[in-house]
Amino acid sequence: MSAEVQESAAGQGARARGEGKDVILQLEGLSVSYGNIAAVQNLSMTVYAGEIVTLIGSNGAGKSTTLRTISGLLRPKSGDVVYEGKKINGIPGHDVVKLGISQSPEGRKIFQRMTVSENLDLGAYTRKDTAKIAEDRENVLELFPRLRERINQKAGTMSGGEQQMLAVARALLGDPRLLLLDEPSMGLAPVLVDVIFETIEKIRSQGVTVLLVEQNALAALEIADYAYVLESGRLNLEGEAAKLLDDPSVTAAYLGGH
Repeated sequence: MSAEVQESAAGQGARARGEGKDVILQLEGLSVSYGNIAAVQNLSMTVYAGEIVTLIGSNGAGKSTTLRTISGLLRPKSGDVVYEGKKINGIPGHDVVKLGISQSPEGRKIFQRMTVSENLDLGAYTRKDTAKIAEDRENVLELFPRLRERINQKAGTMSGGEQQMLAVARALLGDPRLLLLDEPSMGLAPVLVDVIFETIEKIRSQGVTVLLVEQNALAALEIADYAYVLESGRLNLEGEAAKLLDDPSVTAAYLGGH
């Protein structure tokens, strides 16, 4: 990594980035273990409202573990998850959803024997605002017209790309202020990867903050405002996504020389 990128990440870029924005999420010295195996070690990061922030790194770097901890599915060994100024450590996952955090998990994990419509209904299971649910449902069907065409189809009979659309749409039915996306492009054809990433930008334009975990680092950096790079559970690098994308040393290390 060049000294210029280090300076951008640690100094001037970070200050300009946060100017005039509210912090929606902070991780403060977060460490997470599976038994004796340290999956995430002393991770600190900040997500500002209205951003797309990406968390990139190789397999086993701790990216999905980080999202699962934010979602309340895992408890940290130490450190804090702070959402909108309040610590949410130890809050059960279904209550985290009520706070305004939804996750589209790695591997989609849709309910395959249920219809598209039933899957969407389950995305709103914590909500009581019937009129707003109907409005949000219509909104996600506009975002993903393919789902409208498949609305009464069993989810497990759809293509991988359609199932990924459904996973994201289901998460959006939770009415999140912060959307966690875990490997949304995994296993998809390039044309569908483009559709998914274009949709992520549309979601942000509608006022939802996005924290994106993605192995396709090139695609993630192209749409993100800011990026954190994990290596073996530790933060190795951070900076403005556009600057990391253009830095030759970062390209060689994380983007396969593209």
